Amino acid sequence: MELFWILLFSIIPPYARGQGVYAPANAQIAHSGQACVVKEDNISERIYTIREGDRLELQCLVKGHPRPQVRWTKTAGSASDKFQETSIYNETLRIEGIQRVQGGRYYCKADNGVGVAAIKSIRVDVQYLDKPVLTVHQTISDVRGSYYQEKTVFLRCTVNSNPPARFIWKRGTTPIEQSKDTGVDIYEPLYTQGETKVLKLKNLRPKDFANYTCQVSVRNVCDIPDNSVTFQLTNATTPPALRLSVNETLVVDPGKDVTLSCEVTAGFPKPTVTWSRTPNALPRNSRVRDGTLTLRSVTPTDSGFYNCTAVNNVGNPAKRNVNLIIRSMSNLTFQITPDSNKDSESIQMGRDLKLSCHVDAQPQDKVNYTWYKNAAPIYNSESLIVLRSDPDMAPGTSSLEIVDMKFRDQATYSCVANFPASTVPELRMDVNITQSSVTPPILTVPAGGQVVSVREGGTAELVCLVDGKPRPPVLWSRADKDLAMPTGEWAVETRDGRLRLTSVTRDLMGAYRCQTATYNGLNIKPRQAQVQLNVQYAPVLDPVFQDVRSPNYQLVTLRCVIQKSNPARVTSVRWVRNGEPLSSLTTDPQENPQLKFKLDPGNNGTYECRVSNGVGTSTCTFNVTSRPYNAEFYYDTPNPIRILKGNNYSYQLQWTQREPQATDRIIGYWINVRKEKQNLFSKQVDKKEPVKGALMSFTLNDLKIPLSYEVRLSPITTYSTGDYVSRNIKYSEPYTYPRPSDHVCGFEDERICGFSQDRSDNFDWTRQNYLTQNPKRSSNTGPEMDRSGTKEGYYMYIEASRPRVADDAARLLSPLYNVTAARGPKGSGRVPHCISFFYHMKGKHIGYLNVWMRVKGIASVDNLVWSLKGNQSSDWKQANINFNPSGPFQVMFEAIRGSGYEGDIAIDDVSVTKGKCKQENSVSNTVLIGRAPDRHSLPLASLLSFALCSCLLLLYR
Repeated sequence: MELFWILLFSIIPPYARGQGVYAPANAQIAHSGQACVVKEDNISERIYTIREGDRLELQCLVKGHPRPQVRWTKTAGSASDKFQETSIYNETLRIEGIQRVQGGRYYCKADNGVGVAAIKSIRVDVQYLDKPVLTVHQTISDVRGSYYQEKTVFLRCTVNSNPPARFIWKRGTTPIEQSKDTGVDIYEPLYTQGETKVLKLKNLRPKDFANYTCQVSVRNVCDIPDNSVTFQLTNATTPPALRLSVNETLVVDPGKDVTLSCEVTAGFPKPTVTWSRTPNALPRNSRVRDGTLTLRSVTPTDSGFYNCTAVNNVGNPAKRNVNLIIRSMSNLTFQITPDSNKDSESIQMGRDLKLSCHVDAQPQDKVNYTWYKNAAPIYNSESLIVLRSDPDMAPGTSSLEIVDMKFRDQATYSCVANFPASTVPELRMDVNITQSSVTPPILTVPAGGQVVSVREGGTAELVCLVDGKPRPPVLWSRADKDLAMPTGEWAVETRDGRLRLTSVTRDLMGAYRCQTATYNGLNIKPRQAQVQLNVQYAPVLDPVFQDVRSPNYQLVTLRCVIQKSNPARVTSVRWVRNGEPLSSLTTDPQENPQLKFKLDPGNNGTYECRVSNGVGTSTCTFNVTSRPYNAEFYYDTPNPIRILKGNNYSYQLQWTQREPQATDRIIGYWINVRKEKQNLFSKQVDKKEPVKGALMSFTLNDLKIPLSYEVRLSPITTYSTGDYVSRNIKYSEPYTYPRPSDHVCGFEDERICGFSQDRSDNFDWTRQNYLTQNPKRSSNTGPEMDRSGTKEGYYMYIEASRPRVADDAARLLSPLYNVTAARGPKGSGRVPHCISFFYHMKGKHIGYLNVWMRVKGIASVDNLVWSLKGNQSSDWKQANINFNPSGPFQVMFEAIRGSGYEGDIAIDDVSVTKGKCKQENSVSNTVLIGRAPDRHSLPLASLLSFALCSCLLLLYR
């Protein structure tokens, strides 16, 4: 309904209907950055073309009251682009040095809480041209039963660009033409990344040994220059080959220097050698010189796959890899496994027992384990069996099996892990194996420790006591398997069974599981227990803050809702006004406290409801006042500035009142004008009681040109004054009429003399000259050059080709011309003005060229002052139009597409001058030549004017 309302009254702004509050409407995106061109595509979406590295600047132009908040978002771009993941709240979006991944569709959304939000989109197309890459591939094939061989060379040129690049191959400085040389073939291969063109040299000839250049071009789009790469093809051209100075796997001790040499054994031109590491970058202590990589004082973090690559753009790159492993050992653990066949959990004589030893190491398979019994080396026997790698344990684990344990087997066993002939220190573990020194673990939660209560933000300690020989570590995890520990890990090891949590939050509340580890102790079924963590927090209240407005001597009710609390029992509720406890007012005895009282000028203030549950106190805060809400400035006032005598100007200030019935009756407003923080003017403006949404106005006079001012506005009631709102008003220079010879717009500047594209048309006018014309354009329509006949001169034109269809309209608006003189010479009425321009209308499908005068006022009115249709030959022709504006005006050039693509229309050298036109060889005030323009292409006000004139003509007849 809102959209229909806006369309129906599109020529009558909301303030003219006495309704100041309205939803955002007619959102448009204007551009002021370094755009190459802005055009429409086949779905009438604006496309903003920009060169990579330039500045993107988009402005969202929207009307609405209260003033809408503008939000920018983006789609159809790189996921790594941070702007896509966040929104920017600003009318203007700026991106300095835009990159190709930032291209895509940008959305401007304006919302002020009234009706439906206004949304507009623009597609940003980032143009770029990388340096091309040229690679050479050679093949040798047998011909006629191996009597001789043919050598064929493929030169492959690849480039990344937008728009698609055009390729030119050159031998020396001469372009290669496939039609004139049977020894070459130029084609585009399938399934290639980027844009690729291949030059095939068949059955290589002596003249084919030369310099070859691949030149790429995007036809100077966005002033992007051409790029090229050159390769010298000779008899010696060969692909690269490499040889490594070390084995593919290299294991060294920490602290050593490592040198990896990559020797080039073949390749012409001379290959370039580079080193890299997977998956990380090269270490900071690395140095690469002449194909040799040197690492100083290596550490375990320097381990990884090091890659040597040689490239000379001939054939495929040569690659060699080295897996560098830096020896390291840590975290030596043991396990005692009773006879698993008997489900035993303790050491028993006559049964088997296994001791296992594991160390985390690199390389894991190079660790050497040595077992000792009472410090004497153990050798395999019938009762003692050493397993270098136990298949029943984790890889890299060594085990000692004690078969049919006897009393003599009770001893101290040691496991020593080391790297043979290495400087890495060995790790040792000792385990005392006796019936009394090995007992199953017992896990208990101390009395009163099953539930641990802690205040939010405090520190909690969860305890599970473990007893046993040897005493194993305790592993802590969340009872809910989907929840991780506060550290982000799924399990946390503690040596003494005590888990300490700091800065506890309520989301950590729940059950925690403790269990014995199966290492550094008996390898049996883990013992488990649970501890409940109870996080206590102050009551959660609603509202946290509320602004309460009411007329004086009315009953006010304040409610404070308790949403949740731990503990749930509320211990106290206190009401406070302006920091002082309320003793004379009592609260209702109910779960959710509330306070009722009659508001008067003496009890306005800040009310607080303080609710406590013994753990903490939370507060509901109410700002209770009879002061009125602030006013809301109206920013869409048309032509608010008027020029006065004595270098002064006036400004029409407009606003609405937010919720005028919420407090005491508003009797007026204080207006305060400031300049550089100094008060210049204060006045009370009396107004009858405002109506919600109705616009109010006040004219500020005698403001100095060209100064800007801060204006503050606050409502007044019988009892109080509301908060002020502030805005800056700026003087905008009115149009001053230059001499006719100085005011000719040839569209030579990118700003096109302040002209702008109308936002309600179907497509845009385009600025063009001879040098920027599309080489594939139709030769039967449109001008070759501008009106002066120069290749560099610009003009504005419409492109009638697809996706345009019949009756599509493009409108170009001039700047606003302020008319200050009310009457012409000798009291002859309004001051006459002249519009002069040149037009070009060549083609069999030419539609209409219309000129409208848009007069600004309370409601803008469009009047048709000139129109022409059909083919007007291939020459530029001049038109002069006399008119007498009644107020500030704009000139609008409207081009309507004809029935086919040969219908380009162009204009150039536009001037708007004071006084009547000088009649020369031109078309003057030609209105409605041929049939009338299509009604749907005319603004609504003009249709109404046309209908009114028709009715008067019928009555006259």
